[in-house]
Amino acid sequence: MKAKIADRVATVVFYIIALLLVLLLAGLLGYILLKGLSHISWHFITSPPESFQAGGGIGPQLFNSLYLLVLTMLISVPLSLGAGIYMAEYAKKNIWTNILRTVIEVLSSLPSIVVGLFGFLFFVISMGWGFSILSGALALTLFNLPLMVRVVEDSIRGVPSSQREAGLALGVSKWETIKHVLLPAALPGIITGIILASGRVFGEAAALIYTAGMSSPNLDFTNWNPFSPTSPLNPLRPAETLAVHIWKVNGEAVIPDVNAVSSGASAVLVLFILVFNVSARWIGKRIYRRMTSS
Repeated sequence: MKAKIADRVATVVFYIIALLLVLLLAGLLGYILLKGLSHISWHFITSPPESFQAGGGIGPQLFNSLYLLVLTMLISVPLSLGAGIYMAEYAKKNIWTNILRTVIEVLSSLPSIVVGLFGFLFFVISMGWGFSILSGALALTLFNLPLMVRVVEDSIRGVPSSQREAGLALGVSKWETIKHVLLPAALPGIITGIILASGRVFGEAAALIYTAGMSSPNLDFTNWNPFSPTSPLNPLRPAETLAVHIWKVNGEAVIPDVNAVSSGASAVLVLFILVFNVSARWIGKRIYRRMTSS
């Protein structure tokens, strides 16, 4: 009887904790959307901000956030896949791998402001790239790489050993087994890691203040030459992202409708993160089904 009572009490406690988490998330999202949805319009999403005037938008900042996200993922995903595969399948248990795992854990616990200061000293000043999208993308790569490496390694290690042994028993090489057996089976976990890293990129502000900058040039969205200073695709131009814009307008308060702009921008940021998460999971499930024939 005592064991049954303890089991019921534990079950109720876990349900209460889960309910509190759901209510906390729902309350936070509801508050942001309730304050910001009324300020969102097509003009607000597509138009540039008007300095010292009301009625501006967040068009360039939204594009900068998306462009920075794509560039960061293009750099960090291949690196994390390679490092995770090495740690899971090729690295032997010795002092070198123990040191490497310790370094990864230390990097994953670094505050984003420290990563931003390092990016400022190395990418912005030492490399001479200045405040630019490339500097911000590389700083965010350093910020997200430890998380993604651990996720890839744990996802590959979580694949049952029978699948690995079955591939090797058929005479397939180790790399072919990794490519055609282990990676498809580990894909759901890898997709989850990419989503988590993407959310951190989209909402990061501290590291980008010191690397990507807090201003954007007047962009010409008809000019797609990546070497032009006014081109949106130029990776060496400064780029104020949406998260940095929210911090900036609230910190400086130089426009009369600062509350409306910050509330609307926060709602757009939350909505884009939600849409990206749902879309990434849907695409990941389709890829997983096609690669595993399930």
